[in-house]
Amino acid sequence: MSKIKIFSMGGLDENGKNLYVIDVDDDLFVFDCGLKYASGNLFGIDYIIPDYTYLVENKDRIKGIFLTHSHYENFGGVADLVREIPDVKIYATKFTKYNLIEDGVLEKNIIEITPHKKIDFGKNSVFPISVSHSCPDAVMYVLNTDDGAICYTGDFIIDPTMDGAYGMDLGKIAYVGKQNVLCLLSESVFSERPGHTSPNHRLTSFFKDVLSHNDDRLLFLVFPTHLYTIQEIFDAAVNSHRKIVIMGKKLQNVINFGIENKYLNVAEGLLGDLSNIDDPNSILLISDERANPFASISKILNGYDKYITLKENDSVIFAEPRYDSTEKQLVKLENDLAMAGCNVISIPKDKSILHHASSEDLMVMIRLLQPKFYMPAEGEYRYMVGNANLATKLGMPAENILLKQNGDVVTIENGNLVDNFEHIKVEDVLIDGKSNDDIGDLVIKDREMLSESGIVLVSATISKQEKVLLVGPEITTRGFIYVKDSAEIIKGMKEICGGVIERNITPTYVDYNKIKNEIREELSKYLYEETECKPMIIAVVQEV
Repeated sequence: MSKIKIFSMGGLDENGKNLYVIDVDDDLFVFDCGLKYASGNLFGIDYIIPDYTYLVENKDRIKGIFLTHSHYENFGGVADLVREIPDVKIYATKFTKYNLIEDGVLEKNIIEITPHKKIDFGKNSVFPISVSHSCPDAVMYVLNTDDGAICYTGDFIIDPTMDGAYGMDLGKIAYVGKQNVLCLLSESVFSERPGHTSPNHRLTSFFKDVLSHNDDRLLFLVFPTHLYTIQEIFDAAVNSHRKIVIMGKKLQNVINFGIENKYLNVAEGLLGDLSNIDDPNSILLISDERANPFASISKILNGYDKYITLKENDSVIFAEPRYDSTEKQLVKLENDLAMAGCNVISIPKDKSILHHASSEDLMVMIRLLQPKFYMPAEGEYRYMVGNANLATKLGMPAENILLKQNGDVVTIENGNLVDNFEHIKVEDVLIDGKSNDDIGDLVIKDREMLSESGIVLVSATISKQEKVLLVGPEITTRGFIYVKDSAEIIKGMKEICGGVIERNITPTYVDYNKIKNEIREELSKYLYEETECKPMIIAVVQEV
């Protein structure tokens, strides 16, 4: 019999940042390690990852990080974790391993796994099973313990037409369900959608319709690892007498890897090169880096791209996922493209780029696995509730459905639920650029203040020996007021700052901290009275 703890460090009540920890008799098994895209109110933040402090403190107990597939929401935080725990082992399938290496993870950290081959860890074992998703080699995991199996689905859909590297082994899932499934963790993103996701994720006919009704150049914005969607674009272009040009080294490398490993099937003569960019009927595939959504099309739109110049008759197709965090940016882009004369085409609302399980898919998975306990994962809380309602609909007792928040610990001893209200402290880490250090709330607050009211810089120089004001005070503003149009306000600011400095200079001592504090305090009151704005005020007083 075992003592099992299950908790999430990210992924519950949010989209992305998936990281689920299962503690079996002090052995830690970590499933997925993703990032979350920053919303517009996180000024300058590129992405968000979980705080790895708990994992660092317990690194000797970690048996491995087990990745379901190569989407950044599920594997994008691995490179940051490896910097914290250099010797941690990452278990990943072939395509996921390739993307990890592209993301900067050293190959020595990665153990390539094959679906349906058990990985032993003493009395426990991990068994990966193929599932269908928009990238190849996606798997779910079965963690076998003395008290039964704990299953984590990752992202999946049920579609019998998807095979090979995109296929789902329903037979093995059903076999696991015939054993003893203690707990099932299943995604929730599309739990409120009725029916199956399939066939609404199939876009080949839509892409064919786009090609047949638009004779001029087409620009497809794609997500690099959504090879299933890229394959559908290739299929739609067959016999269209168009050349497909792949833009960008990263996208080219991913597609080359996909072709080499039979993840993609490309008709002979379909792919063109840079000489075909300006062909009137060419198809350009464009993608972005993880931290800069729509950066490539923005660059093209603003005329900064080295190869592509927009033409009035171009059609731009957004064949990549829409996220809540990028919705405003996307709408602005669509408006700007329309003003440039381009035809903007979006995926219809009844279609889906994202291959997530809808309500019927989720209920089929529950029926196949027949778990004792059910824990909705991956998604905002309302979707988790929707997922829980599906389990209730299938007759699962309410006390066996585990609706939790990040950090809440589910404890199961000898196969029975023990609610001891344990909680692991988890926080967000805000990443800006290549720094692995958390930016923090105070920095975000400063950036917010700068974006709303700008900055005022006051500089002055005092003689060290004579204790007199030599230079200044000089006023510099950015994002606050235009100096030439606000001479009276600038004059008033100088008078206030000069008065503060003179008051605090004595023949023997100058209190620089008091000068800076009084300048900020009095200037803040004055500027609010004059402008009703509260800019950030920085006082620089030095001595020579």
